[in-house]
Amino acid sequence: MISVTIYTTGPQCAQCMLTKKVLAASGISYTDVDLRDADNVAARDYVTDDLGYSQAPVVVVDDEPQNHWSGFRDDLIRDLASRSGLSR
Repeated sequence: MISVTIYTTGPQCAQCMLTKKVLAASGISYTDVDLRDADNVAARDYVTDDLGYSQAPVVVVDDEPQNHWSGFRDDLIRDLASRSGLSR
């Protein structure tokens, strides 16, 4: 089972909402971390400092540093669903 975490900036972020919608439609479960939440400073630092992103959403698969992306990436979600034995 894969572990997917999506770092978002809330419901006003169209790419964040679309990414969550397509992940769910693909049968991929995920954990949503709102980077605007004051309790998520460490997550914000991880996304910006460790991964180097300045745009949400940021999707991290299995906590692997090499397996992540930023923005809405339907192609990578399809690939992830395929590798996981799920289909849309």
